[in-house]
Amino acid sequence: MSDPTGSTARRAVLARVAAAVPRTDRPVLVAVDGVDGAGKTTFAGELAAVLTEDARRVVRASVDGFHHPRAHRHAAGRTGATFWARSYDYPALRRELVDPWRSGPGARYRTTVRDVDTDRALDEPMAVVPECGVLLLDGIFLQRDELHGLWDLVVFLDVAFETSVARMAARDGGVDDPAHPDQARYVEGQRLYLAACDPRGRADVVVDNTDLAEPRIVRERNQSGQERVR
Repeated sequence: MSDPTGSTARRAVLARVAAAVPRTDRPVLVAVDGVDGAGKTTFAGELAAVLTEDARRVVRASVDGFHHPRAHRHAAGRTGATFWARSYDYPALRRELVDPWRSGPGARYRTTVRDVDTDRALDEPMAVVPECGVLLLDGIFLQRDELHGLWDLVVFLDVAFETSVARMAARDGGVDDPAHPDQARYVEGQRLYLAACDPRGRADVVVDNTDLAEPRIVRERNQSGQERVR
């Protein structure tokens, strides 16, 4: 079976999104947002490849490198509300990664502080923000109020929970029903995010990523703030 992420339609969408990444005389920060299973990591990796082919210097990172310790995440119970409120260490994300990139070339940063699988704190070597580099960060909840306004471009991958949960079940095992108790915590937490922050409305580019071979740009906002809805 051919890889759906190599389709002509998908390459065209990636090229359009790459063209929307600003070219400036300073580092640029790009966020790829969406629910779990929307395809953020794959899309961000493909976007990084397109930008690199265009001679952009890209650094990849994921918000998953900035989880709170497991004890903190679960201290108030394992509910949708605690998943939404207690998953990520946003002060660390800003201090170690986002704020250095916003400071400009020469600032020192880290792309991760914790291994979420082992729950082990990491002390990775610091790297140096490159001139005119592109930080490409993927993850859930990237347009929370704590982070809103920090990005030069936000791409939101729009996928229904029925599709995204099925993808995660196929990838990681487990049930593919969004209403199942094993999934309810994660789905409810992300529904809280969708309701509180309107990430589709806040994003600069919204991509319907339901069909991996035939993604569609459904809305985009140019650098003057004008929107085009398809």
